[in-house]
Amino acid sequence: MKLAIFGGSGKTGQHLIQQALEAGADVTVLARTPSKVTVEHPRLRVVQGTVLDAEPVEEVIRGADAVISVLGPSSNKPEFTISRGMDGILKAMKKHGVRHIIISAGAGVRDPQDRPKLVDRFFGLLLNVFSKNVVADMKQAVSLIQASDRDWTVVRVPMLTDDPRRGSLKIGYVGDISPRLSRADMAAFILDQVNNPAYLRKSPAISN
Repeated sequence: MKLAIFGGSGKTGQHLIQQALEAGADVTVLARTPSKVTVEHPRLRVVQGTVLDAEPVEEVIRGADAVISVLGPSSNKPEFTISRGMDGILKAMKKHGVRHIIISAGAGVRDPQDRPKLVDRFFGLLLNVFSKNVVADMKQAVSLIQASDRDWTVVRVPMLTDDPRRGSLKIGYVGDISPRLSRADMAAFILDQVNNPAYLRKSPAISN
């Protein structure tokens, strides 16, 4: 199994890389600063570049069996880096015949099957007020994925923690989940979607 990973230099991405390698996958990662990818392994290749650079994005995707993105906006400026980058990722996937993509997004990106409780609505309102461009960027990225002809899964998550992996999850939609999720459990669920069609073309929300 050959995996292309975007966002691998972040905290969740490091878990993703480590678990993918432990599962026997060959991993190629895009990183603006390769030294931030602290995992070292013979089956790990790090390509320098950003998600807006077409050539390195293609290099990461070429020959992959699946693409995984745990990218998220780094500021609330109206730069829309993630959605612009996702457009390039999808074009590269089409060019190189890669069908499968799994991305993560915050639970503030809603789905028609969500049944938000009052507290969910409250935090959703806060996000839209104080992180308006972050939410808008991720909504646009998710919309691009969902409108594509690729085999996609969008994994939506609440507040992330550095707690140890528990191995048990709540899986459903907003209104079903709890407010916290460990990055290690998030990575494990995302990797499981590579070979599990249960959530193909769906946008589940998960938590501990």
